[in-house]
Amino acid sequence: MRIKLIKGKQKKLIRIAKNINTWKNLATKLTINQDYLRNELFNEKRTLDEKIFNKLIKITNLNYSVFIDKKINDNWGKKIGGINSKGNLKIIKKINKSKELAELIGIILGDGCLYFNSIGSYSVKIAGHLILEKDYLINFVKPLIDKLFNIKSNIEIKTHEMLVSVYSKELILKLEEFGLKRGNKVKNNIGIPEWIMNENEFLKPCIRGLIDTDGSIFKMSNKNPNLLRIGFKNHSIKLLNDTREGLIQLGFNPSKIITNSHFFISRQNEIKKYIKTITFNNIKHTNRYLNSPVV
Repeated sequence: MRIKLIKGKQKKLIRIAKNINTWKNLATKLTINQDYLRNELFNEKRTLDEKIFNKLIKITNLNYSVFIDKKINDNWGKKIGGINSKGNLKIIKKINKSKELAELIGIILGDGCLYFNSIGSYSVKIAGHLILEKDYLINFVKPLIDKLFNIKSNIEIKTHEMLVSVYSKELILKLEEFGLKRGNKVKNNIGIPEWIMNENEFLKPCIRGLIDTDGSIFKMSNKNPNLLRIGFKNHSIKLLNDTREGLIQLGFNPSKIITNSHFFISRQNEIKKYIKTITFNNIKHTNRYLNSPVV
């Protein structure tokens, strides 16, 4: 059973409960995800599960039953994980393998996550630095998602972080069809999907997405600012190996993997080759290269 309150009352009830707690503590007490609480329930995008409604009443000690507009029967929670539920279903247009999809998969493998919890909240999130990657997230990543799937993604702001997010079960299911997995990428030991590794046409944009998010370009040392290095760092061993092997497949000579966490491209002719054949879409990296003495 779900509870639909008079417009505006659900938001007010959650705000009162939050003023007594923090977002994190309130989400814990309600046994739901904090992002789902803040973005879906607080903004009244979803109605309240009856159990959550009763917990909020207990926390706030308010009689909000007088503000109930209607009670809605549904199959919410018939199975753990919302398998029988549509979740927050957005209509996603049919997608095929493409360079744009390959780049987005690289971005998600780098700084993204396919998230799902037991109360049926599905989301795709891509994170970046609030200042340094603002342009990249707003002017490249968000339009890429919106165009690929014919949906409107959201921009969320946290303390030092900006997120591009989409709450959609269907989108997660589609991305899984193309080789991504829900949950922790390190624990799942996820790598570059085979269909991308098998085609250089797709491998290049995927590598770009990976380097744009989990990579960097920097001076080898302050003593010689003319020498640059492109680095890639990730804690998934398979993704590290796949990214390194992908670069070798594209004609580069990256270093060996160091401490199971990172590797470099250090040959100066290969730095220039990377800029020419793969390039950056993250302006943070582009600016660092353009402001170096090498250019």
